[in-house]
This record gives sequence, C-alpha cells and structure tokens, in this order.
Amino acid sequence: MEARATDDGGLMLAWAGGSATAFDELYARHKGTLYRFLLRSVSDRATADELFQETWSRVVVARDRYRPDAKFTTWLLQIAHNLAVDHFRRQRPQAGAEETEAVFAAQAAPERDQPEQALSEFEMRRRMQRAIENLPDEQRATFVLRMENDLSVDEIAIVTGVGRETAKSRLRYAMSRVRDQLTASP
Repeated sequence: MEARATDDGGLMLAWAGGSATAFDELYARHKGTLYRFLLRSVSDRATADELFQETWSRVVVARDRYRPDAKFTTWLLQIAHNLAVDHFRRQRPQAGAEETEAVFAAQAAPERDQPEQALSEFEMRRRMQRAIENLPDEQRATFVLRMENDLSVDEIAIVTGVGRETAKSRLRYAMSRVRDQLTASP
C-alpha cells in the first residue's frame, strides 16, 4: 500500500520509491511554472520546449539521488536555469518583437467591455515584456524567478548559484531598469 504524500518532497521520495502517480502529481503541479520560467528566460517557444523536456529528463535521472534539503520548486528551477545558461553559452538566440507579441496573444485576457482598456492593458503587457527582454541575462533570470515564481532572494541565490547579496543586487537593478522603462514615454 502506497503512502499518500502531499508535499513536493514527499512526492519526489514516493516516486523514487516506485510510485508513478507521485510523478504524475509533481508534473501536474509544476509543468506550468517550469514552462513559463523557461519561456521567459529564452523567449523562444521551440527552445523552451526543448529545455522543458531536458529539465524533466534530468529530474527523472536524479530521482534516486534527490534529497529534500531545499524546496522541490527551487531544485527544479535550478536545473532549468542551468540548462538555459548552457544554451546561451552555446548560442545566443534573439527573440523578435513578433515572438513576444505571440506569447502575449497566447495568454489572452478575458474580453473587456472597453476596447481602450483592453488596448491599454495589451500595450502595458507588451512594454513589460520588452523591458524584461532588455535586461541582461542574469538580471532577467533573477527578475523572472521573483516575479513569476515568487521565490525569495535566498531561493534565487540557490537557483542561480550566486551569493545572497549578488542575487539581491541583481534583483534591485532589474526592478529599477524595468520600472524606468515602464515609466519612460512610449
């Protein structure tokens, strides 16, 4: 009889012990978060798809060695971040404005009664995406980990493999740059 694990660490340990349903639960919980992180990190759907699959492959390979010392999400995003960094070292793909707009079109907001409001919100999302894309790689990763995944500075430091103060500094600079770009006239 299989024990019912509810936290991510428990699910990971249950999966390492042979529970396929534990993996299904982990995957269901984290696939969206992981994919959004990768898509924001690399700004290219095909590359994000590749890195998404590779991240889960690495999780599969490491399941027997997993120890719940850190949050599962932190561990998972660290694997994804390292794969994204490796990808950028091999080649520097650049996302165009069309790809960025396609990402936001895929995340369509509910219909609005006021077309001006919908256009304004679309323009703000587009400006935010451009501001994020214009960040240096390290700052962009830090910003996305904080804003999209709600990680603490300590968790960001673990995921990115830097000291706490470096992570804090990168986050501060990223926030400042994004704020400056959003407040600048269009």
